[in-house]
Amino acid sequence: MSIYDEQGIRPLGLENVNTYPLAERPSKVSVEDFARPLDADSTLRDFLHALPNILAVRSLRAVAAQMRRARSLDKPIIWGIGGHVVKTGLAPLIINLLERGYVSAIAANGSVLVHDAEIALVGSTSEDVDATLGAGAFGAADDTGKLLCAAAREGAREDLGLGEALGRALLKSNPKYAELSLLCAAYTSRVPFTAHVAIGTDIAHFHPQADGASLGATTHTDFRLLSEMVRRLNGGGVYLNIGSAVILPEVFLKCVTLVRNLGHALEDFTTANFDFIQSYRPLTNVVRRPTSGGAGRGYSITGHHELTIPLLAAELLCGGDDGEAAS
Repeated sequence: MSIYDEQGIRPLGLENVNTYPLAERPSKVSVEDFARPLDADSTLRDFLHALPNILAVRSLRAVAAQMRRARSLDKPIIWGIGGHVVKTGLAPLIINLLERGYVSAIAANGSVLVHDAEIALVGSTSEDVDATLGAGAFGAADDTGKLLCAAAREGAREDLGLGEALGRALLKSNPKYAELSLLCAAYTSRVPFTAHVAIGTDIAHFHPQADGASLGATTHTDFRLLSEMVRRLNGGGVYLNIGSAVILPEVFLKCVTLVRNLGHALEDFTTANFDFIQSYRPLTNVVRRPTSGGAGRGYSITGHHELTIPLLAAELLCGGDDGEAAS
C-alpha cells in the first residue's frame, strides 16, 4: 500500500482516455513530402523536385515563388548583403540574376565595398587578419583606401550616394575583373546600389584620405534612396537580408518606419533572412516586425551562403511548377 493512500492520493486511471484512429489525425509530415532518390543522369530540375518539401526547402520554394511574382508584377527585389556574400564567390550568381530581372536593387554594408572593389581591381580579397594585425598592416592596402575615400568625396560634392559614386569610380579605373563586380554590374545596368556604412567599421576609414563628412553625406543619401525602393515593395515586392547581422537589419527597419511615417502603404511584401545562424536583429527587424499584423510574410533560412544562395538561384531558374520557372 502506498503511503499516499491515507490521503486519498492515487495515480490517475487510464481506462477512459479518449483516442482516435491514426489515419484521421492531421499531421505535419506526409510521405508525399519525402525526398526522392536521384539517378546518375538526373537533371538540376530533377534534383530540385526531389528535395523533401519540408521546413527549409518549403521556405526556399516560397521565397523563390514570391520573387517570381515580384518580377511579374514589376515590383522590387532588393538584395541586402554583407561582405561574406562577396567573399564566398557569389557575385557571378547575383549578377546573372540581376540580368534576368531578379535583382532590382542592392543594399550593402561597408565590407561589401571593400571586398567587391578588391575583386574588381586584382581578382582577390580577404586578407589574413591574424597575420597582419600585430604589425598594424591590416586594412592598409593603398589602392582600396584611395579608391573608396576619393569616391566618397566626389559623391558628396555631386550629391550622389556612396554606392553610385564608388561604382562610377571603380568603372573609371578600368578594373581587370569588372565582370565579377557587383558595383560595376549595378552601375552599368542602372540598378540602384546603396551603401550603408557605420564610420569606423571599415578599413578605408583610417586611411589618410578618409573624410567623415563625405562618408556620412553619401551614406545618408543612400539611406533615403533605399527608403524609396522599400516604399515600392508595397503590393508584391521582396527584401532579402543575406549575411548582415546588424547594420542592414537596422537600416531596413528605419526605412520601413520612414515609409510608413510619410503615409505610404507598405503591405503584401516578403522578407527573408539567409545566414549561418538566426540572430536577433535579422529575425526581429527583417523577418518579424515589418511584416507583422498581416502586412506581409517573413522567412528565415539557415545555412552557408555558398550553398543556400546557389540553391535559391537554381530554384528561381529551374524549380517551380511546370511553366512557372524562369527562362
